[in-house]
Amino acid sequence: MSFHRLFKDKLFLAFLMFVTSGVTGCSSAEEKKSQVSIDGAAVGFPISLAVAEEYGKLKSDAKVSVASSGTGGGFSKFCNGDIDIAGASRTIKDEEIKKCKSKNVEFVELPIALDGIAVIANRKNNFVKCLTIKELATIWSAKSDGKILTWNQVNPKFPKEKLKLYAPASDTGTFDYMTQAVTGKAKNGRTDYTPSHNQNLLVQGVSGEPSALGYVGISYYIQNQDKLNLVAVEDPTGKCEKPVPIDNVVKNIYTPLSRPLFIYVSKKSLDTKPAVKEFVDFYLENSWKWVDSVGYVALPDEAYVKVKQKLATGETGTKFKKAKPGEPITNFI
Repeated sequence: MSFHRLFKDKLFLAFLMFVTSGVTGCSSAEEKKSQVSIDGAAVGFPISLAVAEEYGKLKSDAKVSVASSGTGGGFSKFCNGDIDIAGASRTIKDEEIKKCKSKNVEFVELPIALDGIAVIANRKNNFVKCLTIKELATIWSAKSDGKILTWNQVNPKFPKEKLKLYAPASDTGTFDYMTQAVTGKAKNGRTDYTPSHNQNLLVQGVSGEPSALGYVGISYYIQNQDKLNLVAVEDPTGKCEKPVPIDNVVKNIYTPLSRPLFIYVSKKSLDTKPAVKEFVDFYLENSWKWVDSVGYVALPDEAYVKVKQKLATGETGTKFKKAKPGEPITNFI
């Protein structure tokens, strides 16, 4: 069975798990304490799903629901107190922190893996080998809306062909991170592109349109590399780098488009629901086993040690908001 088919089957299973948990409103207080709910980023979702499945094999009575409504959607539910854990492909925003605080939701921020945002072009594209951050900003910034419509407007050396753009929806963590990284400003992305929460659909769009360009999480490129061209990105030193081999992400060579992936855990859930604490302990102890197989990059060993210490102490709040793309992840745990 292909990874893509397996992923779709797991996604459907996770949806069923989530729906089932949502209709058991008459469950007792004790039953609710045994339930664990996760929702959030599509990027990183396969890790949480794999962990939940393995955890279920060890604990037959485990009631873990995993869903993926995007980083923004996950944080919305999390800060309302509706779920125990939010999966995120970016750091929590100031307005989200404010919302959580207004609902008395404290959180423990736990990085779980690394990812590189892959810039992808159609296989027939033979002229885009490397893009500078300035060129990426020209393509993706808000001021380019309705104005930058052909490739030669990005670089006069490129042909005068229509620029067809595919990217994650504007409420996703991938969109937020990419926009901040290439334009230097949050919420500064253009809107006249084809968006989707399903990054497999973005891959289909780029692979089916000769003049297309897009970006996706590295796992989506790895699954479909026979259909796409991977475009290098010029780093601050002027070198053109790609997110593969994955050591380029681990060592922060692929910058500024490498990023950590997170789970944000409710402090209240940790303190009042033993099942949540037990599941998150299992998550941090075992998730690295599946990170590579689902297309992401494991944290350095020393980072996992620090993440476990952070959970053990129950340290709340975010440190990663101070991080800059390319800085070692261990500096901010």
